[in-house]
Amino acid sequence: MTSESFPIEVEQRGSVIIWAIDREERRNSLSRPLLLSLGKLAREATTNPSVRAIVLTGKGDKAFCAGADLKERSLMTENDIRAQLTLYRSELGLIDRSPKPVVAALNGAALGGGLELALVCDLRVAAAHATLGLPETSLGIIPGAGGTQRLPRIVGEARAKEMILLGRKLTAAEALAWGLVNRVTPAGIHVVDDALALIEPIANGAPIAQAAALEAVDRSFDVALEVGLELEKLAYDKVLVSEDRREALSAFAEKRKPVFRGC
Repeated sequence: MTSESFPIEVEQRGSVIIWAIDREERRNSLSRPLLLSLGKLAREATTNPSVRAIVLTGKGDKAFCAGADLKERSLMTENDIRAQLTLYRSELGLIDRSPKPVVAALNGAALGGGLELALVCDLRVAAAHATLGLPETSLGIIPGAGGTQRLPRIVGEARAKEMILLGRKLTAAEALAWGLVNRVTPAGIHVVDDALALIEPIANGAPIAQAAALEAVDRSFDVALEVGLELEKLAYDKVLVSEDRREALSAFAEKRKPVFRGC
C-alpha cells in the first residue's frame, strides 16, 4: 500500500521488480518523499539477489512524471530548493549507478524532472501517446536534475540544445527517431508489459556480465579512450572468473539454454 510518504507501488514479476509512481492526482510529480522513496528502493534492489532488472513507470495513462511538484515547490525557500537539487543528485544518482539495468516505461508525459528521471534509466520504452520535453527555460530556470548533462550524451549536443533552449516537446515517434527512447509500444499493449518483453534477455541473462557491461559503458563517458579500454579490461575480468561464463560455455556445447545464477 502506498502513501504520501512512500508514493510508489512495488511489484515483482519473476526477476524484474516494477516501481510505479502512485501520485496520479499530481501527475506523478517529483516530491521530496518520492525522491527519498526512489533512493530507498534503489539501495534495496542493489543488494537483492532475486532482482535482475527494474522497470520504473507511473500510474495512469497521462503522465509518467510531469516534473517537480509545483505545489510543494511554491512553499520552498531558495535554500530549500538547493537542498532538493542535492537530493536529485544523490537519490536519482543511485538509479543512474545501479548495477541492475533500469528501464523507464513512459506511460504518458515525461516533462522536466520527469524526463530527467527517465534519463537516469538505462533504457526507455514509451507509450505511443507519450510526450517528452525539458521546458524549464520557458519557466525562467534550467533543468536541475541532470538534464543538461545526460540529454546531450544521448541525443547529441545540437538536439539537446534545441529541446532545452526552445522548450521543444517530442512525440514518442520523434523521440524514437532521435534515439531518446529505445522503443514505442504498439497500440493495444500496455507499456509495462512491452518493457518486460523487451528486457526478457536481461531477466534471464547473466547478471554479473550485465553489471560489468553497465559499469564499463557508464565510466566511458568520464575518461579518455585508452583509459576506458583499460576499465573495460578490468570489467571483463569480473565475468571471466564467473560460474555464469562457464555455464554459458557448457550450455552452448550441450545445445541448451543457459541457466544463469549470478555467481
